[in-house]
Amino acid sequence: MAQPGAGLESIALWIGTIGMTLGTLYFIAQGWSVRDPDQQEYYIITIFIPAIAAASYFSMATGFGLIEVSVQGLGTLDIYWARYADWLFTTPLLLLDLALLAGADRNTIYTLIGLDVFMIVTGLVGALATEGQLFRILWWAISTGALLVLLYFLLGSLSEQASRQSGEVGALFSRLRNLILVLWSAYPVVWILGTEGGFAIIPLGIETAAFMVLDLAAKVGFGFILLQSRDVLGAASATGASATAD
Repeated sequence: MAQPGAGLESIALWIGTIGMTLGTLYFIAQGWSVRDPDQQEYYIITIFIPAIAAASYFSMATGFGLIEVSVQGLGTLDIYWARYADWLFTTPLLLLDLALLAGADRNTIYTLIGLDVFMIVTGLVGALATEGQLFRILWWAISTGALLVLLYFLLGSLSEQASRQSGEVGALFSRLRNLILVLWSAYPVVWILGTEGGFAIIPLGIETAAFMVLDLAAKVGFGFILLQSRDVLGAASATGASATAD
C-alpha cells in the first residue's frame, strides 16, 4: 500500500479529514431539532456530503486511498483514487440540493446528475491512464467538456426554474450556484497543472492542499450557506415539491 508523502501533502489530507468531520457533526447538530420532512431532506443530503468526504480524506491520509500508476514517459505517479470515489457520490448530492432548492423538474435533475457522473468517471480514467501524457490530456478534455455542459445547464435550465421561486429562495440559489460555478471551474485547472495532468507545474503537496481547500469550500461551505436559514428552506420546499413531482 502506498503512503502519502510527508509535509504539506500529509497535513492537507489530515486537515481535510478533520474539517469534513467537524462539518458533518455541525450539520447533524443543526438538523437535530428539525421536524419538517421537507426541510429534513436538505439536512439528510447535506450531512452525507461531508461525511462521505471525511471517510475519503481519512483513507487518503492513511494511505489506503492512494495508488501508484506507471505512465509512459512520466514515470510513476501517485494517484488518490479515493478522491474520485468521494466526488462520484458527493457532487451529485450537491447538485441534488441545488436542484431541490430551485424546484427543478426530474428531467433537469437526471441531466445534471448524468453529466456529473460522466465528468467524474472520465476524470478518473484520465488519472489512471498509463499510455502517456497525451491520453491523460484527452481524457481531461472530455471530462472538462462535460463540466462545461453541466455549468451551462446550471446557468440555463436550472436558473430559469429557480427564478420562479420566492425572492429569498432565489437569492440563496444564486449564491450557491455562483459558489459552485467558481469552485468547480478551478478543479480542472488544478488537475491539468498538477501531477495528475502530467505537467507537474503544481507540486503534489500544493496540488493536494488546493483540492482540500476546494473540497472544504464546496462541501462544508456550501452546506453552511444552505442550512443557515430554515425559513428559506421551508419556502423552497413549499413551492418546489409540486414542481419536482411534475
